[in-house]
This record gives sequence, structure tokens and C-alpha cells, in this order.
Amino acid sequence: MALKKSDLYSSLWAGADELRGGMDASQYKDYVLTLLFVKYVSDKVKADPYADVEVPEGGSFDDLVALKGKADVGEQVNVAIRRLADANDLQGIINTADFDDPDKLGKGKELVDRLTKLIGIFQDLDFSGSKAEGDDLLGDAYEYLMRHFASESGKSKGQFYTPAEVSRVMASLIGIKPDTPKSATVYDPTCGSGSLLLKVADAAPNGLTIYGQEKDNATRALAVMNMHLHGNGTADIRQGDTITSPQFTWSDESLQLFDFLVANPPFSVKSWSSGLENNYGRFDGYARPPEKNGDYAFLLHMIKSLKSTGKGAVILPHGVLFRGNSEATIRKELIKRGYIKGIIGLPANLFYGTGIPACIIVLDKEDAQARTGIFMIDASKGFTKDGNKNRLRPRDTHQIVDTFVNQKTIDRYSRMVPVTEIADPKNDFNLNIPRYIDSSEPEDIQDLGAHINGGIPNRDLDALQPYWDAFPALRSTLFKPLREGYSELAVDKTDVPATITGSNEYQALVARSNQAIKKWWDAHREALRGITPTTRPNELIAELGKSLLETFRPSPLIDEYGVYERLMTYWNDVMHDDVALVMSEGWDDAAMPRSARILGYDKNKKPKYELAHITFGTGTKAQRWVMDLVPPELIVARCFAKEQAELDAQDAAVEAAGQAIEEYVEEHAVEEGLLFDATDDDGKVTNKTATARLRAAKAEGDDGEEIKVLVHVIGLFKAETAAKKATKEARLKLDQLTLKQYAQLTTADIQSLVINDKWGARVVAGVHAERGALIQKLVQRLNVLGARYEQTVVDLDAEVDELSAKVAEHLAAMGVTL
Repeated sequence: MALKKSDLYSSLWAGADELRGGMDASQYKDYVLTLLFVKYVSDKVKADPYADVEVPEGGSFDDLVALKGKADVGEQVNVAIRRLADANDLQGIINTADFDDPDKLGKGKELVDRLTKLIGIFQDLDFSGSKAEGDDLLGDAYEYLMRHFASESGKSKGQFYTPAEVSRVMASLIGIKPDTPKSATVYDPTCGSGSLLLKVADAAPNGLTIYGQEKDNATRALAVMNMHLHGNGTADIRQGDTITSPQFTWSDESLQLFDFLVANPPFSVKSWSSGLENNYGRFDGYARPPEKNGDYAFLLHMIKSLKSTGKGAVILPHGVLFRGNSEATIRKELIKRGYIKGIIGLPANLFYGTGIPACIIVLDKEDAQARTGIFMIDASKGFTKDGNKNRLRPRDTHQIVDTFVNQKTIDRYSRMVPVTEIADPKNDFNLNIPRYIDSSEPEDIQDLGAHINGGIPNRDLDALQPYWDAFPALRSTLFKPLREGYSELAVDKTDVPATITGSNEYQALVARSNQAIKKWWDAHREALRGITPTTRPNELIAELGKSLLETFRPSPLIDEYGVYERLMTYWNDVMHDDVALVMSEGWDDAAMPRSARILGYDKNKKPKYELAHITFGTGTKAQRWVMDLVPPELIVARCFAKEQAELDAQDAAVEAAGQAIEEYVEEHAVEEGLLFDATDDDGKVTNKTATARLRAAKAEGDDGEEIKVLVHVIGLFKAETAAKKATKEARLKLDQLTLKQYAQLTTADIQSLVINDKWGARVVAGVHAERGALIQKLVQRLNVLGARYEQTVVDLDAEVDELSAKVAEHLAAMGVTL
């Protein structure tokens, strides 16, 4: 069966788990990624004898499998990987990890067992149907490992990876066009594991010619492997310090120039100038960067490395925007030359190795002298928490790109800032974003006049203008004038939600949005039905997302980015795996039930199975069925609604029987109650204890009341048992009918179930949820305003007087005179 993204991720992280303890994350990533590479290229050659990689005899993953359990497994794995490296000119790239290192992997049997398990984990994966250059499943897996390794490597070793979301944003900002030729060059002078370069190349329809430099040789090895895994094996990745020893130079010692540039250099390096002998003209015309901070040294290197029409994007700490002295001098010159096209402020805690906020500086030398402004975006508020880091959501990345590319002015988010404003003496070429964009939320002002005299200030209602634009008559329905500048609710507070949702205007919005989502989905049905092995999932979801944004962009009130976020979340969670299954197996085979896989074994060597949708029997002999593409509930909803209703009724009967027992026992099992003697050591009454007590009561000749109660409760237990039996039989019948129905499905049935009932229903539900959230937000705000000014100062004074009178009355009754 096809390899699902979720399964691949869990298997790879299980591989990492096998190596924990003996080394930290910055080391064990080399072992896991090396085996991932060997497995991938071995499977690739099996599937394609003409692949651009050679797997020599004794250098395949099958050869590693043959070494499992052998005493010299570590030594022989090193030999096999070295053979693969020699055959493909990858010496020092894939054979950097020592699989025979007792200090990291253990000694003797411990090392043998650990490597045997590790090889076994990769052995169960099948990459023969995966293409990194197509679906990018393997590339995504590499990204997954990079992210997790970076997260666990600590502050000093997590800088080899740029979060994929940030990389995609940068790739979209540097001006790659549909007709940009593959011969166009892209350069990253601090390329780390190469993920940023690959995202840029992926954004170019024709690809790009890739160049990169990385100071750390082990990290360079990761980058070279990454390039091969993504089908960019010709990328030129070199090792060395970019500032003191740039590798891409001409014979006259001038820097090589590139069409595009992206970089995420280490922040604020203090020793950047150590060993610096040749400036390569990088600082000519500028001040020299400060000796204890290398941010501008990297930036000037990048600017010098761009052609006269070159474009780039670089991540730097916010300090470069406002720090003084020599950095202020450099910044002023860059602004005057027009090289800075835009600045995007990012959320804090996005990057590994630091928690400080950073920004993307967009560079563009083309027509730089004619540039009269810098486009700024404050995107610092848009993110989600992911463990101990923050991450950009799909909606955040898309909004940044859409806003920048189209130069949209959005209140408290983005605007074009004229150079004249930046150069004004009050700003003095300071680029700190808050100087030009106030992203703070408006203060929620308390109105003293309203607190004293009542009413809701009209200015608070005016702040909800987007709702009144969407529902022009709603404001006058909900509110009526009270006095100049103030209004009051025309309906009861509890009736506000129903008044909104019951209005004709809201119903019209619902109808329009429902029609819009239906029209959008209908327009893509044919493309979804046409999924084949050649489908490119990333392009498919990109088109779906783009057209969804276009569909809801003109819609009043509904946030198109919120709808987009719900689609992308569902794609990442479910739909991507479904598409991969259909690509690999076709609609018919992908929909068929399969036996649940064994995930491992417990300490008693009993198998642990993946969660099954339908199970017949128990234990190791049970039949466990998994339905990856078409879950049973879809079949039941369409074909067996009557049987499901019967099962629901049986479930309700079981619940009612249990409730009856609980209520009866609670009434009679109290101390000195008629069921008290039927309780066990935990104070519970069971069928067993009640039956035993009934026998004893009869033998003791007790009065009839206790026997009557015992007989009744035993009857309740029997009724519950009978209900459970009926439920079990009904569930078994439904499961059997459902399993049998899969064999009756036609291709058209499967496509309808998946496209309409599974994918379509979930996307429509997402739109409904987004619409509901917007209305809930309005209701909450109106409730806050209504409650805030519901009682005036006069009302409160009257209430105080009333309570004071009551206190005085009670005191007088007690003989206390005030």
C-alpha cells in the first residue's frame, strides 16, 4: 500500500528514539538521515533502473538488512555506506556518521540490537512509489526530521534549519516569474541544511541553478543529501566561512554574482571578522560593520553578490532596523541607494537557536535608484503555538505574500512608507516598523457618561461597522436611539443571537456563502476525480487554496484567510494522505479494507495493532479491518441509515438501563437502606453481590421488603445485560453489512463518497464554522457592551440604599441602634 505521510513521520521518529540516550539530537540526526538517504536511493533504483544515482553491489539498503543481528553489523554498515558514497561522489557526505561507535551506539550486543532495530524500522518503509520532485513526501519527511532535530538540539545547534513556512514566504517575495529560466541562479551564503534554497527552487516553475555555502561541514553534508533527495543533485554546495573565505569568486578575486539570493545567517555573530583579509569590495561605499556584530557584514556580502537586477530576501534580527553608530550609517546608505524593497516583521520565537523577533528584508537592485518607498508589513501577531516555538499558519504565510506582492495597504498591518518619511529628521533613517505601523489593538474605552446615565456609546457600535455593512438593517433592529451619541438595545439581551441569525440579511449571507462554496467545490470535482499517479499534490492544493481565496475575497464579513486556513488544516491532517493513496493505488484499490498492521510488541511479546475501524473477535485471532480512504461511517450514512438508527436506539436502551440501575442503587444503597447489605468492599452494588445477598436473605427469612428490592435490582441488571447483548448483535450485523458493501462499490460510488461525503462535507463544515465564529464574536461583543452599561450609577446608588435599609432593619430587629 502507499506510504502515508503520518506513517512515515512516526516511523522516522521511532528511528530517532532508538538512538536517544547515547547522543544528543545534533548527533543522532546524522544516523537517521543517512539511513533515510540509503533507503530512498535503493528503492528509487529498484523502481527506475535509469535513475540518476548508482547503487553498487554491497552498497544497497538490502545489504544493510542482511547485516541485522550480526556481531560486526556496525563495521559492515560503514563499509556498505562507503561503497554507496564512492559510487556517487558523496564521500564525506553520507558516510560521516560512524555506525560502529561504541560511545554513541553502545558496545557489543547493545550496539547490535540497536542497529538491528534501527535498520528494521527503515526496512518496513517503501519509497518505490515516492518521488521527492513530485509529491515531495520524502522531502516533507526530511523537513519533519530537520524541524524536530533543530527543536531538540538546543540554542547552539539548531540553526541549520529555517522553518519551512518562513522559507516559502521568502521564496514568494523575491520576484521569480513563470518564465524564469532554469539557468537563473539562486545563492544562499549560509545555507544550513539547504531547505531555504530548495523552497526557492520549488517556487520556480522551471527550476533554478542552485549555489550554496555552509561553514559547518556536517551541516553541509545534510544540505547535499537534501539536494539529492529533492532531485537537485547538481546543486553546488561548498564548505567554508562566507565572510572570511567566500567560495564563489572569480579569478580576479571579485565575488560571483547571482540572480536571486536568500539567507538566514546566524544572528549577531561577534567574531565575524576573525581571519578576514580580503573585503572583496563588500564594504566599499559603506561604513565597516561593528567588530562585535556581524549582521551587516552578512547583509553587505549579499548585496555585493547580487547582479545589477538581482533580488533577494534575508532574515535578520530586528536590531538591524534601528541600531545606531556604524550600522545607522550603513542603513542610511542602503536606503538612499534604494536596495531595500520591503521589510516584514515576523513573530518572536519562530527560529531555532533564538527566541528574539526577526524580520525579512527584501532586496531588489533592479531600478533601485527610482525607488521612492519601502513597503512594510507588521506580521508579528499572526502565528500559532507549536510546542515551545511559534509557527506561521497557512493563513499567515498567504496573507504576507498576498499583501506584499499586491502592495496592499491594510490598517495596522501594512503600508508603503515613503523614503521622505523615513529620512525625516524625526525618524532619521530608522526602520523600526512600529514607527510607521501601529499594530496595537484600539483601546476599549470605558464611557463615564454611559456609566452615569446609561446607554451604549455609538462610537462602540460604529467600531462594528463591517457587520453593519454586511447587514445594513440589523443595527436598527438591535438598537434604538436613547439620547445624543448613545443607543440602547431594542431587544432583550438573551434574544440578541436569535435576532441576528433570524434576520433576512443573515439568512441571505448564509445562502450566498453556501452557494459560493458549492460553486467552488463543483468547479474542482472533475480535477479531483482525475487524480492519477502523475498528479502533483502540491499543485493541486495550491490551486484549490488560490481559488478558494478568490471565491471568498469579495464576500462581506467572511475572512477569506480564515476559510483558507480551515482548508489547509484539513489538507495537512487528512486529504493529503488520501490523495497519495489514490495516486499510488487508484480509486478502487485505495478504498478497499485492509488488515491492521502490527506496530510493535509489548513486554510480553504480544503484538500491538494500529487502531482498526471494524474488529471481529478478540485477541490475536481477531479480524481487524482498516479503511484508509472510505471510513465505514460514510458507507453506513449512505447505505445503512435504518440499521444505524436501530443501533442508536439500542445504545440509548443500554444507557437508560444503566441510568435506572444507578438511580435505584443510589436510593436504596445508603446506610440502613434495603440494598446496603448488597454492597461490596468498595460500596458498590453489582449483579453478583445482589444475587448473593438475595440467597442469604431468603435463607435468613428476612422480611419481604428487602427481597422485593433485591429482586427488582437484579431485574434491572438483567435488563441491562439483555440491552448490551442486543446492542452487540446490532453492531455486529451493521459491521458485517458495511464490510460486505465495500465489495459492491463502483469507482463512481467511491469517488462520490470521498469527494462529496468526505472531503466536500468537511470543507463545507469549515466554511460554516468560520461563519459561525464571526457571528459569535459579534454576539460576545454586544453582550460585553450590554452588560457594561446595563446599570447606571443612579441604579447602583439605589441598590446600595436598598441594601443599606435592609441591613439597618435587621440590626434594629437584633436591638442594635445606629
